[in-house]
Amino acid sequence: MALILSIETATQVCSVALAKDGNLLALREQNSKNSHAEILNSFISEVLTESNCTLNDLDAIAVSEGPGSYTGLRIGVSSAKGLCYALDIPLIAINSLQSLAYQTKENIQAELLENQNILFCPMIDARRMEAYTAHYSIAIDEIRKTEAEIIDANTYAEQLQKSIIVFSGDGSEKYKSLYADNPNACFYADVFSSAKGMIVLAKEKFKNKEFVDLAYFEPFYFKTFVAGIPKVKGLR
Repeated sequence: MALILSIETATQVCSVALAKDGNLLALREQNSKNSHAEILNSFISEVLTESNCTLNDLDAIAVSEGPGSYTGLRIGVSSAKGLCYALDIPLIAINSLQSLAYQTKENIQAELLENQNILFCPMIDARRMEAYTAHYSIAIDEIRKTEAEIIDANTYAEQLQKSIIVFSGDGSEKYKSLYADNPNACFYADVFSSAKGMIVLAKEKFKNKEFVDLAYFEPFYFKTFVAGIPKVKGLR
């Protein structure tokens, strides 16, 4: 029975979960901007202590690989890789949008799941008017790969005539008004990225030995990071 620590830092939510054989043992998460570096290690320690486990008991670590926040992903992946090196255990990479889709499926109204013609569209805010999106079936199988989309009233109009689309994540709130009157558009903007959504996906990858190379693995940023202009006097 695998004991897996899952780390989710792709958005402003910092989330850590400990699970054994796919069952949640402990969870810590906080939705607070720019807090990952301060609280991640504490959250890891807390979930282990609550579960009466130590780092040496871990069989693997799962980390959210992106897309998402450049800084958040760097912090999460760096911590996960460091622990895997020190403990000599494998690293599992989980797509941030797929885990959000799984988390959404666990939170939506039961009657929606009775309709097989349903599409999950998790959204992670990519700033300005863009969102990182992908499409998943009811089984959380990928239907359309990750894109950075600028969404308007016509983007999903045709698909909403054929399917129920469940939008979720911190990127979905700014588009809610576009489809508010469409009965096939279901918004769960309050379902955020969480390490809980990684648990089952990590369990399956561990079972199939789908591990990443610690030496070469990098987060999936999707877009190139562009540094802003320093605001400190004398650094412009």
